[in-house]
Amino acid sequence: MSRDEALKELSRIAHERAFGGYFASETLIQVGLDALLAGVESESLAMLAGLGRNEELEAPDLFDRVLYELGLVVEVPADARAARWALAYWLAGQMVKGSLDPVVGAFRIWRDVALDFDYPDTLQPLIVCAHTLGDWDENWDVPVEKLKNDTVEAAAYFLTQQPPAEHD
Repeated sequence: MSRDEALKELSRIAHERAFGGYFASETLIQVGLDALLAGVESESLAMLAGLGRNEELEAPDLFDRVLYELGLVVEVPADARAARWALAYWLAGQMVKGSLDPVVGAFRIWRDVALDFDYPDTLQPLIVCAHTLGDWDENWDVPVEKLKNDTVEAAAYFLTQQPPAEHD
């Protein structure tokens, strides 16, 4: 793993955790070890990477310190609606960058955002993509890669829309 890849993984986990995702202590420790071995430098990183089984409870706090030291802290809006919109934009951005499978990203936008907002018009193209990809099977005339590309295009279009705070 390269240093850049390690930083991207730390950032991905930082975002996931900020939006309510859970990672076991052993995962945080392993990510820390991977980053350390990849040449990422941080005062707390070596402490995180070196935690033993009986110290695993310290991992989340040490991971947060590492994020702070590396400037990777993710600020999520305090307002629940704004936070959900921020999640949708982050997931769409990850799909467009190619770091999140469009099947997973579209499903998460549908499940974690659209459902809470009663399926807003802004998210309809991504919701349709999520359903289509979820129903797809090998007997369809359309290759799954075409549907994934359509999903990435829908995500890219979504990113051009109004910022989350301006949505209903």
